[in-house]
Amino acid sequence: MRRYFLLAYQFAFVLHGLVFVRSSQRDLIIADVYGPNQQPSSKLKIFFDLLYKLASDTYFRTLFYFRTRGLLSHFLRIFFPRDKRFTIDINTRLGGGVVLAHPYSSIINAETIGNNLYINQLVTIGENNGLRPKIGNNVKLYTNATIIGGITIGDNVVVGAGSVVVKDVPSNCIVAGNPATIIKSIE
Repeated sequence: MRRYFLLAYQFAFVLHGLVFVRSSQRDLIIADVYGPNQQPSSKLKIFFDLLYKLASDTYFRTLFYFRTRGLLSHFLRIFFPRDKRFTIDINTRLGGGVVLAHPYSSIINAETIGNNLYINQLVTIGENNGLRPKIGNNVKLYTNATIIGGITIGDNVVVGAGSVVVKDVPSNCIVAGNPATIIKSIE
């Protein structure tokens, strides 16, 4: 029954589709819809998958509004609100393929973040003394991870649950703890 309701409800998001088609961020939005999975070649399938995702996931809707800033997008937020418990700072440069596993009460305030970010609940990426983190590609941030300050996190890094990262992290490793330390290198 829920599936049929969502199927009908997604047609309420047709104007969002217009915003998507006119957006300069179209490729990033498509990457966000499919994450690391293979994208279909059919434009119609991509369009309807986007509408379904917007109808079923308010976290994704927050990401969509972050990517599509404009008059129509702001107007649509009145009727189809974003999730207020998930925040992305407007100055963050965010790559595509963001996977929002369950970003409840998460805050993203970074200088740059690469492609294929995985984010869980209660994650904080924030500034310290006006300096914000730079995060590479293929980074996974698990529950209650905190990343603060003008640090750099390399590519292919996993930040374990409850970790506090305040120093640079090289590529290809797993970090955990408070303060976070490298617990394993990834080959």
